[in-house]
Amino acid sequence: MGTRVRINDVRFNFTNNLFTAGKAKGNDSGKEKFSVVAIFGREHPQIAEIKAALLEAATTKWAAKAPEVLKQLAAGDRICLHDGDAKSDHAGYAGNYFINASNELRPLVIGPNRENLVAADGKPYSGSYGNIILEFWAQDNQFGKRVNASLLGVQHTKDGERLSGGGVAAADDFEAIQMPPPAAGSGGGSSGAAALF
Repeated sequence: MGTRVRINDVRFNFTNNLFTAGKAKGNDSGKEKFSVVAIFGREHPQIAEIKAALLEAATTKWAAKAPEVLKQLAAGDRICLHDGDAKSDHAGYAGNYFINASNELRPLVIGPNRENLVAADGKPYSGSYGNIILEFWAQDNQFGKRVNASLLGVQHTKDGERLSGGGVAAADDFEAIQMPPPAAGSGGGSSGAAALF
């Protein structure tokens, strides 16, 4: 069992697999998972709590060696907490931290009033804000050593500028079109259409 943590006021990205499981990009042989990315500032008030939870998860696996192992894993970018500057070519990452989280089980997805959300609600979306519940766990197997984040749930709390494109058009994006009146003598018969074929 891992170390559970709720991180408040994060920005979501890559939300396309929150409601439908998918495979990680470039990993066609892996299992389909539900996933999201949580982005937050370097001065986020829970940074110390997040780092302590990562150490707790590492200690569960590696006991007294955990601090040194975690330091090595962080240096090799093998923990779920990443430096956003490494993805500075993506909008919203530079100057921030981010966590990739996934789960084979569908996470809880709720709105501000704890109402269940479905994909058709269009929230959360890449660029929106909310809270996330994760479980950090340490891996030490044939695939190597890592500290990962399992995605347990997300709560959409407020809108934000969209990241990663997407979205749909609004009615105001179009102009009103005045339809010409029907031509005299066009009637409602089918003879005009029948003559076309």
